[in-house]
Amino acid sequence: MRQLANELGCSPMTPYRYFKDKNEILATVRATAFNRLCDGLERASQEAEACSPAVAAQRVCRAYIDFARREPHAYRLMFDLTQPDEDAYPALAAATARARAAIAKDLAGPPPRVASGKAAMVQGYLHWAMLHGAVMLHLSGKLGGSVGPDDLIGAVHASLAHLSTPDEAEISVRH
Repeated sequence: MRQLANELGCSPMTPYRYFKDKNEILATVRATAFNRLCDGLERASQEAEACSPAVAAQRVCRAYIDFARREPHAYRLMFDLTQPDEDAYPALAAATARARAAIAKDLAGPPPRVASGKAAMVQGYLHWAMLHGAVMLHLSGKLGGSVGPDDLIGAVHASLAHLSTPDEAEISVRH
């Protein structure tokens, strides 16, 4: 909190005039970052409405990567920090729900796509996990040589196109 206050040019107690505690501050910062990410994803999706699903997904992936590159600290904070009882912070809960919806809609990958339901959400999360992994490897300097997350977008799309898409019954099976 001292570092934050120093960066803001205020006393360490000033933020507590506006926020209940440190968790509320972090929830607000994370919600704002998730909303900025979603703004970029939704803009890319709208601009690509006339494109094929594969091209639209690639444009949304690019918007995702661009956000992470432009705001690496915000990106890490969004995903590296667990928020105790996220539902206690309505703005954060709404922003993460918005992110989930954008991911499920726009990052479900190239054909064959699942039309809707839980299978579509699983497919969207799978794509998100691969994209997020590539971004985190990039941000942590673990991608070697000249390989960057942009190079992995096509490979992610190709991999998803070759996966068999589970149906609702397959997803519901508990092991």
